[in-house]
Amino acid sequence: MARRTTTDSPLLFDIRLSPDFSLEEAAQREGLWPVAGTDEAGRGPLAGPVVAAAVILDPQRIPDGLNDSKQLTAQRREVLFTEILANATVSIASSGAGRIDGTDIRKASLDAMRRAVCGLHRRPALVLADGRDVPPGLACEGRAVVKGDARSLSIAAASIVAKVARDRMMTRADGVFPGYGFAMHAGYATAHHRSAIILHGPCRLHRMTFRPLRVDDTDMDALPAEIPSSR
Repeated sequence: MARRTTTDSPLLFDIRLSPDFSLEEAAQREGLWPVAGTDEAGRGPLAGPVVAAAVILDPQRIPDGLNDSKQLTAQRREVLFTEILANATVSIASSGAGRIDGTDIRKASLDAMRRAVCGLHRRPALVLADGRDVPPGLACEGRAVVKGDARSLSIAAASIVAKVARDRMMTRADGVFPGYGFAMHAGYATAHHRSAIILHGPCRLHRMTFRPLRVDDTDMDALPAEIPSSR
């Protein structure tokens, strides 16, 4: 569905994307099958892992309502998570705070995506990766898909699995490291989380290369009260 916007050029459109199976079907026509989608959740938080998922959908058993995980309610993500695991080939991998601090968030995210793909018990002929980068070290062809979670059902499924898996991890982390509110904000830089860091200091889940946790950056008011993205 396309919606014309107010612009100087009548040729520019604001296109509302929704994921479909066209990229996967095009790959199948090329002789590339099966196709896996991969995506990650948790690039932005101050604490916790970045979690990646890889999903190979069964074309005959695609759950209804797959979409970019950010466009779904938490309840709907949970339902779809269960349906995806029941009807698709799924693998999950993560990179913790130590790996993130030892490299950087981009490299840690791509490495988690690579390991998620490697963990699939079916070997894909093609990987569709959300974003602008293909995870290095794949054993098959990979293609980067900008806004892939809004274009590819396989990537959308991976985004849901990664998001739900990470949220569950952070809920469990709340019991191991009480006082930070991880179950409430999943490690994002909310005002509550920043206040808890000031009160308790950082824990082993915190990313010490992220502002305002870096040793050379002690201004806790430097970040906004909340980071808008839920990914």
